[in-house]
Formats: sequence, C-alpha cells, structure tokens
Amino acid sequence: MDQTRRRLLLTGATAGALSLSGCLDAIGSDDGALAGGSGDGGRHLQLVLSDAPTPLRSGYVVDVAETERPWDRDAFAAARNGETYTTQHRTPFGSRPDDPKYARHDGTYYRLGHVVVDERAVTHPVLRLSAVAEAGADESPEAIDADDLSEADRTVVHVAHMAARARGNEGGVPWGAVRRGGFVFRDDDAAESRLVGDDAPGHVAYRERVYEIDISRERFYEPVYRATVEPVAESPERLEAILRAQFVDARLSGDGLSGQTRSILRDAQGEGYGETQPYSSAYRTVLTALHARAYLDGNIEKDAYVEDPGTGMVQYDGTYYHYRLRFLTRE
Repeated sequence: MDQTRRRLLLTGATAGALSLSGCLDAIGSDDGALAGGSGDGGRHLQLVLSDAPTPLRSGYVVDVAETERPWDRDAFAAARNGETYTTQHRTPFGSRPDDPKYARHDGTYYRLGHVVVDERAVTHPVLRLSAVAEAGADESPEAIDADDLSEADRTVVHVAHMAARARGNEGGVPWGAVRRGGFVFRDDDAAESRLVGDDAPGHVAYRERVYEIDISRERFYEPVYRATVEPVAESPERLEAILRAQFVDARLSGDGLSGQTRSILRDAQGEGYGETQPYSSAYRTVLTALHARAYLDGNIEKDAYVEDPGTGMVQYDGTYYHYRLRFLTRE
C-alpha cells in the first residue's frame, strides 16, 4: 500500500473516531476495559504484564520443515526459487498481517506470505444435526453412539451439535469451525469418515440426545493462494529491529525510573498492579511511559478510539512484555 493511500485511510479512521468522541453515552464492557473515570470508589485501574517472546524473533521465525502444514517446506522452496506454489482452503505458512511468519535460509531471513491469484468452485459435503429424541427413550430411533466413532468424526459431531443447539439459542457457537450451520468436510476428510457415504448412519447419539444426520453436497467458491517469500534481513539483529518496529509500543529503562515505579512494574508481572483515582505519581509515570494517556487525560468513558489504548507490547530493560490495562471493581 503506498504512503498516500495509507495516510488517507488513517486520516479517515481518525476522523471517524473524532466524530464519535464525546458524542456517545458512556459505553461499558464486561471486563471494564473501556470504562471508568474519576471518583469510582472501589473501581481500580489494573496493569498486568505478561511474558512476550524474548528475543521477538523466537516467536516469529519458524522451521518450515516442522510446521503443522506438511506443504510449507515445498511452498518455501518453490517461492524462493521463483516457482509457483498454490493452495486452497488453507493459506500457505499460516502467516497473517498481525501474526507474520519468517524463515531463515542460508543466513537470510524471509517473510512468508501469500496472495490470492484465482477463485475455484468446489463441492463439499455439509453435515447438519437435528435433535429428534432423548437418548434411551422408547421412541428414539436406532443411532450410532458418538463414542464409537473415530476422533475426527467425534469432532464433526461435536461441532455440528453446537450448531444444532444454537438454533434454539442455547449456548455459544464456535463460528469458523461451524460453517453453514453445520460441519463442512474437505474431500480427504469425507473419504475417511463413517458419517458420509452410502453406509453412513442416519442418527447419532451424543450427550444424552439422538440427532438425525443430514448430509448435503453444496457449492463453495474458494480463493486460490500463491505462496510468497520476501528477503528482509541478513542478520538476527536486523530481523529483531524489524519486529520491534512492528510490535513494540513502548520502551522503558529501569535506570530512568524511580524505585516506586520499578516496584509497580514488578508487581504488574505477577497478579497485576492497580490503583484507584487519584493515581500516584509513580503510576502516572508508568501510564505515560506506556502511552496510555487515554487513562489520564479526558474521559475514557466517552472517548473513541482507532485502536484499543489498553493493550500493547513494551520492552523493559531488554525483555518484552504484553501489557493489559482494564478497570476492575473490588468486591
């Protein structure tokens, strides 16, 4: 994305936030992450520091020969040599903008990625369940017990069961695993499943209920991904600098902090550190150093944000931490 377009998008996002700021009623959340203000009595602002990969590259550099995707090694070799390697359904390398992956070869670090180069129409079986009876009831139809299925098929039944349960507005649904109101098989999975085919059972018993099994073959339009690799660094230090630029929001040095401020940061690495307003000078120093001014200036109940001001990554004396700020109410 060119810099002009990036600036336009950022300006638009910021303008949208500014148009909302101060014009909304106080909006709270379950964990209080964006709620608060002065005079809250028992409500305190808690800071928690949790370990992040140190060095950062230890969390982002992968061995393509040992990932959960067996094709990553071939994809890496092909893309590195200028050849085309494509996949469907799953992206090469599993790399995302917010979770990039890198690999090292002959001393060079490459950023792993993908681009969409085509669309393909495919047909997949979709399994849906419908509850028909209580297990063990006189009128319940003959059904296979889910415990007698393979682990893969038990997973299918579990996912489809949650989709069926959600039709009655009960419980949560793992959208992503649930697709089209059931479980979508890939071709290889369907070939190995007892739940698909001419000899498939018509009903399955699961969690004290009997479900009717419905299988339909449906059309999907899937992107075709081409693996990409881009050389970005010739040394571990250079890659570390690249990752810091992407992910580190604040940098602290203990030499420049008071003993009380360092104590707050130590406590935050355990169960967390919190204060009620008015905050101490040391706590204000920590919040300012984390660039969390939204918790000090203005009214955080009515502010609007381009990004959540309560989360980020900090480098403290050479070690990286994820930080989380949220309001909690003491019992």
